[in-house]
Amino acid sequence: MPKRKTDEAVAEAVPLTAVRAPAATGGGPGANDPLVGELRRAGLLPLLVLHLLASGPSYGNALIEGISISTGGLISVNPNTMYPLLRSLEENQFVTGEWEHPERRSRRFYAITAEGELERERLAAEIKPRLEEVASALDLLRRVL
Repeated sequence: MPKRKTDEAVAEAVPLTAVRAPAATGGGPGANDPLVGELRRAGLLPLLVLHLLASGPSYGNALIEGISISTGGLISVNPNTMYPLLRSLEENQFVTGEWEHPERRSRRFYAITAEGELERERLAAEIKPRLEEVASALDLLRRVL
């Protein structure tokens, strides 16, 4: 079956690398949200994951729930974003991962590394001013309304 023009147009418009990149960097759905989109693009999701792992090892679904709880539901992360992010953090040696049952695929537990702790501190320092701006804007909006 010959390629259709639509397939060619989609392939040119959205290269596969561009589709995969947002998940690895914390983009993807919600990245354009006016309240937290800028923070997500600045590395908020990796920061939140590293922050949660600083208190002990955890696995993907628990991290997804932890992010939702710690942000009061403002930020939700789906598995299609979380797992590529965890793989990226592991590739960059910010976290280590081990299977709960190494003889079979089960939950993969992640732990922060010394490099991950340094990255967490760097991201926190970078994001804090942006977070303060969002908080100030929301406070002003709350007072106006």
